[in-house]
Amino acid sequence: MSTNDTDDEVRTDGSGGGIVAPDDETPTWSERKQRSQGLSRLTYEYFERSRREDQDLRQQSDYVERDVLAFPAWPHEMIRNLALTSFFVGMILFLAATLPPEMPNPANSAVTPAIILPDWYLYWSFGLLKLGPLNPDLSILGGQKLMADRTYGVLANVVVVGFVAIVPFINKGSARRPVEQPFWAAVGMSGVIFSLTIAALSIKNLIPMDSHLLFDLTFLVPIVSATITYAVLKTMREGYMFDLNRRYYRLRPPK
Repeated sequence: MSTNDTDDEVRTDGSGGGIVAPDDETPTWSERKQRSQGLSRLTYEYFERSRREDQDLRQQSDYVERDVLAFPAWPHEMIRNLALTSFFVGMILFLAATLPPEMPNPANSAVTPAIILPDWYLYWSFGLLKLGPLNPDLSILGGQKLMADRTYGVLANVVVVGFVAIVPFINKGSARRPVEQPFWAAVGMSGVIFSLTIAALSIKNLIPMDSHLLFDLTFLVPIVSATITYAVLKTMREGYMFDLNRRYYRLRPPK
């Protein structure tokens, strides 16, 4: 039997019917049996075929490292997505069956709850409505506020949402990693931390902390986190760009 005949028997890319074993191990009989049925076999053959094709591309490349190439959506991407989707759907069904949600007593429309809160993903917006202490008292108005605290909180929501919406139009850079633009990465980090701290402020009645201290930390922690993020990424940027350029010239050596 020739070498080509042996390769045809173990490939699973359509030229043979066998299952390719990984480089560092040989599947046992029970493993082969598990891989010969249903989605498990399909998934295994997909990864083996991808590994084989990736190895062939590396050998055929003219550069030190292979060119960036893609695989077709079918069957490569579809099989991978099907395997991942099946796993997560199975986990959701398992949790729903083993840990069913507790059904509390129905709400009493005649009694007002002691604490009224929105859904958790709206805590940040609810916290912006509690920025009354930042609403300035103008002496020209006799010590009165220019607008009501509720209006001030609504205006704060408009400003925050507007800033988030306009950032993509301000930063039009082509960077894909935070280390390439430390400033904007620090801005994004401060925004994430601020959303958490302002959400904590919205439920200050449930947090065992002085309300004044919590109010100060709501604005102090995002600034500190942004400063640390900028300093760390700025320190990493020089080494990162050096490695990136070295990798580029390995892939594309100058003529």
